[in-house]
Amino acid sequence: MATLTFYGAAQEVTGSCHLLESKACGRVLLDCGLRQGGDAVERIHNERFSFRPDSIDAVVLSHAHLDHCGMLPLLVHQGFKGPIYCTRATADLLPIMLHDAVGLYLRDLERQNLRATRRGRKTQEPVYDEQDVERVLQQLQPNRYRKPFRVGHHCSVTLHDAGHILGSAIVELTLTENDTEKTLVFSGDLGRKGSVLMNDPATFEKADLVLMESTYGNRDHRNEDDSMDELAQILHDTWEQGGSVMIPSFAVGRTQEILFHLGRLHYAGKLDKWQVFLDSPMAINVTRVYDRWLDILDDEDVRELSDAHRESLADFLPRLQLTAGTDESMAINRIKGGAIIIAGSGMCTGGRIRHHFKQRIWDERNTVIFAGFQARGTLGRLLVDGMPSVKLFGEEYAVKARIETLGCFSAHAGQSELVAWASNFEQDARLVLVHGEPAAQDALAALLWNEHKIRAAIPAEGDTLAF
Repeated sequence: MATLTFYGAAQEVTGSCHLLESKACGRVLLDCGLRQGGDAVERIHNERFSFRPDSIDAVVLSHAHLDHCGMLPLLVHQGFKGPIYCTRATADLLPIMLHDAVGLYLRDLERQNLRATRRGRKTQEPVYDEQDVERVLQQLQPNRYRKPFRVGHHCSVTLHDAGHILGSAIVELTLTENDTEKTLVFSGDLGRKGSVLMNDPATFEKADLVLMESTYGNRDHRNEDDSMDELAQILHDTWEQGGSVMIPSFAVGRTQEILFHLGRLHYAGKLDKWQVFLDSPMAINVTRVYDRWLDILDDEDVRELSDAHRESLADFLPRLQLTAGTDESMAINRIKGGAIIIAGSGMCTGGRIRHHFKQRIWDERNTVIFAGFQARGTLGRLLVDGMPSVKLFGEEYAVKARIETLGCFSAHAGQSELVAWASNFEQDARLVLVHGEPAAQDALAALLWNEHKIRAAIPAEGDTLAF
């Protein structure tokens, strides 16, 4: 009998981690993600695997966002030595993502230890380091989309395009037990149909068990044309009042789509004379990876790019300045107005965006545009929820800047797209909702039942089901 235990992204959005156990495939982890929100060092040091890492036979990774892959260095540090299966594009992104994440963690830990030493308190050792990231990268086994590969003795895995970010995958896993074939489909994060640069998510009809994300289970996004008009108006309003725009952005996916949208506005004559800064070394490096994989992205969008732009997506926006160095980043502070600053992290849990907030969030002429989901406990969520003041680097700052959220930049399928994807399966498929907050999951489960008579289970962390 095969069992599945939910160790993360169960009634929450981050920390994706599910353990499949079967004689056919052994003990296989679907994702090994980092929970986001709160103090990064404290969060990582409090993380405990509810299984022995050295007992895991393999990991199948859906994509390169940290809430799906960020705990791989800790898993390896604690004894995991098996293969990590992913797509080829994900394997290209992981060195950037994981080295950046461990660098931030080690620098934050060093600062905390310095403060602890000054106060006569005990310091902490790192729970993983750069060497563990290198071990993760050595254990990667990249695979092509739609090409099956073997995991264990009687288990086949095929990765399909999820349309979420570059390299994102829906995992189709077929195992044979007691001469009976069973299929598990794990959605990973599903992208939106018609999303900029991304292909549409693959669809399926047959499965015994379906794990589907539910991030936006309680709402749909505005259509792209309306959102683009809204973006143009927000930018113009901010320009007219002499302000600047800060866009907290995920380095993978959101940044590249924002650049593409701004480029469209520029060529349509709808972008004022902004100075645009991509102020994220990681996002700059990721954009270069996107350049190498433009041929697998959506044909219709890529056709909008000239031959020169196909060499570099960043060149699609002529006014873009790439600020990789710290001095270049700090120089942006001297610009009082007319700057669009795209910086990480996407949920404002770290990175350069917090430094830009410190310089500008108290000024009512400025605007913050959120371009992705903000998980509970993150600074981004506090701002979206209307927090009147926030603490940055130990000081309190009034939030007077305009706060906006644009759904057209979301990399996740909205409610109606999730329903359509789930209802494509035959009625005997068993559906389980993961990667969503309770309100979103309850709304989606009710809609699936009322409209399609599809029952959806909502597991809690630590729950196990057999199939």
